[in-house]
Amino acid sequence: MSQVSGAITRRGFLSLSAAAGVTLAGGAGAAALGSITERYPESRFRSLDPRFGGMTIGNTPIVRIASGNLWAEGPAWSGNGRYLVWSDIPADTQRRWLDDDGHVSVLRQPCGKSNGNTFDANGRQVSCQHLHRRVVRYETDGSETVLADRYDGKPFNGPNDVVALADGSVWFTDPGYGLNWYEGQPGDLELKESIYRIDPNGRVERVTDEIYKPNGLCFSPDYKTLYAAETGSSHYPDAAREIRAWDVSGKRLSNGRTFASMEMDDGQSGVADGLRADTNGNLWVGAGWGGDGYDGVHVFAPDGDRIGQIIMPEICSNLCFGGKDRNRLFVTASQSVYAIYVNARGAHFA
Repeated sequence: MSQVSGAITRRGFLSLSAAAGVTLAGGAGAAALGSITERYPESRFRSLDPRFGGMTIGNTPIVRIASGNLWAEGPAWSGNGRYLVWSDIPADTQRRWLDDDGHVSVLRQPCGKSNGNTFDANGRQVSCQHLHRRVVRYETDGSETVLADRYDGKPFNGPNDVVALADGSVWFTDPGYGLNWYEGQPGDLELKESIYRIDPNGRVERVTDEIYKPNGLCFSPDYKTLYAAETGSSHYPDAAREIRAWDVSGKRLSNGRTFASMEMDDGQSGVADGLRADTNGNLWVGAGWGGDGYDGVHVFAPDGDRIGQIIMPEICSNLCFGGKDRNRLFVTASQSVYAIYVNARGAHFA
């Protein structure tokens, strides 16, 4: 989809229609692009603690920058290219939004029904593919390198979210949500749902299986804490709706614990999905499946207190910081992608 002076060009319409097979913005059943804010300050910013007050901006809107997805996931910001990439998993498509003019185009199709994406320290994109049950890296010459596709001789369940560190290691979650025709292909869980680390030399290690279904993944600003979203309640009745945390020492994790519950004080509850930390150690969380007034972005202080929300009109999946100053929050939410300037900066380069 291309947007020029508020209009969708024929080229953009045809390319995205062919890739997604769905109605685009401006058509019946699709959300219009542009600001969804009607009046400043944005009423969707909900402060639950004075600490959240300094993180929002009173004269900025929430903007829908793309629509027409089937299920948008895995946003990642390319600092080199000044673009946002995300996955539309059922459409088997990666899309790209350009910072300079807001143009949206197909980046890759097919893409192995990828979910999570990130960029490494060399600016190369790393993606988790549901269809092929593997983690891959796209090289600067356009080729694709398989970083990991099995552990202990067995295929992964379906890598989900991924973080690439400056030391060359790659960490990813493997909950197994792509074992169906819609987001991958049918198959069996052959490994306990876990979090893994790919060493720079290519060796794959399981770092923890102390979680039912690990989903979103991120590190604290100093890389001393690893966070993961627990979404096991989708399959396991004993799984808590929470965010887990571990202490990090090199490649080892210890002291697994609950960082925060996704249940609100009023009992309303959903699940966390994507996670990102800002430079002050606050955790920004894409949250969904809790209903109106819950779905959106939840912000937690470093001590685990929920201090604020950004209520969104759709179920949210994932998010990332981007833009020149890393102070623009990009949110994938069901059929749309949103952008919001905040008074916070992403802690990491991707």
